[in-house]
Amino acid sequence: MAGGMEANGGSSRLTGRRICSCTKDDFFPEESFQSVDNYVNALKQTPFRLVDRMLTRSNVQAEIDAKARSGNAMKKTLSWWDLMWFGMGAVIGAGIFVITGIEARDDAGPAVVLSYAVSGLSALLSVFCYTEFAVEIPVAGGSFSYLRVELGDFVAFIAAGNILLEYVIGGAAVARSWTSYFATFCNHKPEDFRIHVNGLADGYNHLDPLAVLVVIIICIIAVSSTKVSSRLNYVASVVHLIVIIFIVICGLIKADTSNYTPFAPFGPRGIFKASAVLFFAYVGFDAVSTMAEETKNPAKDIPIGLVGSMMITTVLYCLLAITLCLMQPYHMINVDAPFSRAFEMVGWNWAKYIVAAGALKGMTSVLLVSAVGQARYLTHIARTHMMPPWFAKVDQKTGTPINATIAMLAATAIICFFTKLDILSNLLSISTLFIFMLVALAILVRRYYVSGETTKQNRNKLIAFILLILGSSMATSIYWALSEGWIAYCITVPIWLFSTAGLWISVPQACSPKLWGTPFVPWLPSASIAINIFLLGSIDQESFIRFGIWTLFLLFYYFLFGLHASYDNAMAIQVKTIEDTPYKNAEAGETSIDTTSTGN
Repeated sequence: MAGGMEANGGSSRLTGRRICSCTKDDFFPEESFQSVDNYVNALKQTPFRLVDRMLTRSNVQAEIDAKARSGNAMKKTLSWWDLMWFGMGAVIGAGIFVITGIEARDDAGPAVVLSYAVSGLSALLSVFCYTEFAVEIPVAGGSFSYLRVELGDFVAFIAAGNILLEYVIGGAAVARSWTSYFATFCNHKPEDFRIHVNGLADGYNHLDPLAVLVVIIICIIAVSSTKVSSRLNYVASVVHLIVIIFIVICGLIKADTSNYTPFAPFGPRGIFKASAVLFFAYVGFDAVSTMAEETKNPAKDIPIGLVGSMMITTVLYCLLAITLCLMQPYHMINVDAPFSRAFEMVGWNWAKYIVAAGALKGMTSVLLVSAVGQARYLTHIARTHMMPPWFAKVDQKTGTPINATIAMLAATAIICFFTKLDILSNLLSISTLFIFMLVALAILVRRYYVSGETTKQNRNKLIAFILLILGSSMATSIYWALSEGWIAYCITVPIWLFSTAGLWISVPQACSPKLWGTPFVPWLPSASIAINIFLLGSIDQESFIRFGIWTLFLLFYYFLFGLHASYDNAMAIQVKTIEDTPYKNAEAGETSIDTTSTGN
């Protein structure tokens, strides 16, 4: 990147002119892309480079040092109070206000409260795993950085692609839900503000220009300042919390306990199927971990902010689910604006406007926090050159990654213009559960394996136990998806139990957290892996097909561009490290040079 900027005047300062005037070197400055011959040679080396990137793990210091590649530092302005409100603002939105109605009516009935409890447990386990990483590796890359350190570049890139997909789809889903509740607020039907086009495929033919407008406004706010975004989110979240309390109290006043019969009309399968989809309602808390770079005291602020916001959110979700199903029979719940319509059904027309206003406030804060979080993910991914480094630039004046913010929200606007909510929510749940499973796996690797310290015997035992944990969890999930029986669980569950116990008893931990650690290792991350994989077994086949197509696209990009760019970048860093080592050693009074270990 530096070379491209030097060629245009030698200045590293990001200016308005540079945002609008870009060259090839802004996107592909690496040696492999400087000529056709270089690129052909790079493609010939693809197998060698792939093995190198698959086996190479970054290290904590390398991730922290990568911050310098953004030109300007992000400002440390956030406290645990900001993070807690960011957490609730990121999560409480379209999931509870829209998906609840769909899943209560079609899959779980009043037992949707149990679905929320299961999803909340899974999310809480993931929060503990995320918190250790966010405290120990306080950079904007979030789970991408964590996986890069523990599982290597290739796994981190696949996860990164799904992280970006998660944010784009999540933002699009919330934006479309915003339109539905705004229509209700204006005393219209939820679909009235969308344009129906007969010539497009079903599920993509209800165009939503209002959702696009909302995304544009959010983009303008997000690029202005992180602290401004925090303050706006704080105000929106306070109003949102007041409205939620209003819904619970007033809704229970109009409760009819007969609506809770039957409690679970679709049985256990319906409960877990709804749980898998309702995981959508918990998506967003990981955005808080991307703000570690802007947190004043990560060791104190991040655990309080993440764990606190998730526990409050889970309780609120369960209360709202109970209230909705007590207000009206589950089969009469409106799927577009369930809470507003519920108050209308019980004769409180005036209340639906308060509910719609609160939902709009909540979804606005979700969009805002999502915009902040997704840009920081893309920024750190671009620092490694797996994505073009142009996205890594941080504006000197605002201290925000403007290029990454605009790019991600442009993709969100395109998706929300066309795609219906049910398509988005299922695909989002697959991507999120997959990432959370990888983060839990990374915690096990982090605690039990340190290169050069862990013995070969302990390494092999760790690999065997992890494979057994993954295999038994996958077998349980597949059996749940394909069979109505129970006998296989008598095999798969004990295998998971004994594998986790074997890891706990026979493999010593090689690494202890310095500031804050996930509790009950290996049991908690192993349980997180099992629950996330199990919930994947309840998602429909079409969503897995879409997920597979996206993964193929990621591999196509990686093999043609991302692999070679990140390899060249890693080699350049390694050369620079070797060149700098003599000077560092001379200052320290050392005479020997050890270049065997570098963080790429």
